[in-house]
Amino acid sequence: MTTTAPARPTEQATPAPAEPAPARRIVTRTTALLAVLVVGVMVGIALQGRATLEVARSDLSPFQVGVNGLRDSLDASRGSSGLLRVLDGVAGALNAVIEALQHLVSDAPPGRPTPEIGWLGVVALAVVVTLAVAGWRLAVLTALVFAAFGTFGYWQESLDTLVVTFVSVVLVLVVGLPLGVWMGTSRRVSRVVTPVLDVMQTLPSFVYLLPVTLFFGIGGAPAVIATFVYAFPPVVRVTAEGIRGVDRSVLEATDSLGTTGAQRLLRVLLPMSRRTVLVGVNQSVMAALSMVTIAAFINSPGLGVPVISALASLDVGTSFTAGVLVALAAVMLDRVTTAAGERTGLMRTPAGVRRRRIGLGAAAVIAVVCVYYSHLYLALARFPTSPDLGGPVGAAAQGVADAVALHGSAVTGPLSQAFTVVLLNPFQALLASSPWWLVAAVLVACSALLAGWRVGVVALVCVGVILAVGIWHEAMVTLATAVVGSLLVVVLALVVGVLMANDRRVDLVVRPVLDTAQTIPAFVYLVPALALFGSTRFTAMVAAVIYGAPVAIKLVCDGIRGVSPTTVEAARSTGATRWQLVTRVQLPMARSSVALAANQGLLYVFAVVVIGGLVGAGGLGYLVVAGFSQSELFGKGVAAGVAIVALAILFDRTTQGWVARTGSREEHQ
Repeated sequence: MTTTAPARPTEQATPAPAEPAPARRIVTRTTALLAVLVVGVMVGIALQGRATLEVARSDLSPFQVGVNGLRDSLDASRGSSGLLRVLDGVAGALNAVIEALQHLVSDAPPGRPTPEIGWLGVVALAVVVTLAVAGWRLAVLTALVFAAFGTFGYWQESLDTLVVTFVSVVLVLVVGLPLGVWMGTSRRVSRVVTPVLDVMQTLPSFVYLLPVTLFFGIGGAPAVIATFVYAFPPVVRVTAEGIRGVDRSVLEATDSLGTTGAQRLLRVLLPMSRRTVLVGVNQSVMAALSMVTIAAFINSPGLGVPVISALASLDVGTSFTAGVLVALAAVMLDRVTTAAGERTGLMRTPAGVRRRRIGLGAAAVIAVVCVYYSHLYLALARFPTSPDLGGPVGAAAQGVADAVALHGSAVTGPLSQAFTVVLLNPFQALLASSPWWLVAAVLVACSALLAGWRVGVVALVCVGVILAVGIWHEAMVTLATAVVGSLLVVVLALVVGVLMANDRRVDLVVRPVLDTAQTIPAFVYLVPALALFGSTRFTAMVAAVIYGAPVAIKLVCDGIRGVSPTTVEAARSTGATRWQLVTRVQLPMARSSVALAANQGLLYVFAVVVIGGLVGAGGLGYLVVAGFSQSELFGKGVAAGVAIVALAILFDRTTQGWVARTGSREEHQ
């Protein structure tokens, strides 16, 4: 899935409306859907424990044995296979680039006690670059964030994260920008590439890691490859939209002057779409940072290493400290790239341009001096050990976690227990302990009724894939957690979204929080959830809800604001109460936005639930983690990744189809 993040998954455009459906057919379909659910629940309860396809963790299906065999075969033929030698060459080149950059800024090369550029030079260069592209306010923010990297005790890990992110983003831009321009100027290319991008943006970041290790091993290079694949779609899609958005009359005017194709591209299309293209760059950068953090699972250097290690040992203090730095890096990159896009259209006076050049020149000279002295003097090369903020912050976070565990358990314990007993356990039992054929039939039937028979066929294929890889029971455990989490996200989105839409003061307070929350990688949300609720399934669900809520809330709010003011005033003039206005006018007329919010919320929740295996969520995420750490379970981890892909596609296609039908219904009312 794509991030704006990346991370998180990128907000997807509303699909084209489907064919109109008569009211009688809608009622029939709703009745059929309810009938399928009721019959499925009743039969499932009656046949509990039969044909669940639950297997021991050490038992491998033929598919999983085959994957293990493929891995062994690839390992054995690394020296003789031409294809693998090429892939090894690619990995070697990427590792060489990463290592060279590390020696430049974060890790000492052979023969030197420190990197070529010390901390003072690195900070000065970062400030100058930010000053040039985003202004002095964000230059100050950049300096503070880099200072936090050092004072929190993770200077090298933080810079390693930025190095891997930088290499990945450069590759993404080199390939993605030309492809985006091509898509924007050719409908045929767009028709071919768009479905591929749709699938890539649907998948959680976690699933890219194991297949990459199969061909590229572990380390920085496979992390760059996985990050490239994950961060690639946003910049391609947004660049294409920017190119398509250029005014047709301007293009016709330039064509009438006899411009060539290259002149048209370089002097009209790219300059006029520059602002939109930079939005795509921003989204790809955020997705890359999110992926690089998770890539610590395959031994990629960076802040993900201490976060994963601390989460695995339930060390809340360490994971919080490193997680804060990941969040700060995300906020810094988001603000700087956003500001760079906004400043492209600024008009400056000649005097302003001259002052800006003088200021940048002076800053560049100071940066060069800092680089020079940080190369020569140890005190300016190694970040000072004092003040140490990481230790006290980590200790405080651990203290809060311990206090919550000791004194807050009277609240968090019953809350977790209540949700688990009342919602999670019954729903999980219904999905995972019912006969597989019944659950499969209900899933396919619901998809077909909600989104049409074509999506029903897609659902049938997805269910078949999950069965084929031999991971059905764990997939149903993950499905149960994701569905319950998604329902909570929808409820939260309806409550907060309606409040924001109807009260500007609430919007003024909540929206900046949501904007910031959307920039933070999914991984980081596990830390506070772990501190509050310990290692449980409920912890993963809480983190998933926190991650998925911002985008869903904003979609509901924007949908309600899109309702015609004339309609709202007409309802008020009839004496409708606020409750009646919301439930009978605003929400019904914004239901396509609500449906889209459910679609995005579900995908975001799913992205976190699958990494919740680290904090006791079990299911597919646990098996993927086990595949990283236990050689004999590699095939099972890959099978879990394939099942995650199948579930993600099933979720996305079903809810997208539902969104399309909902939008069509609104148009015909």
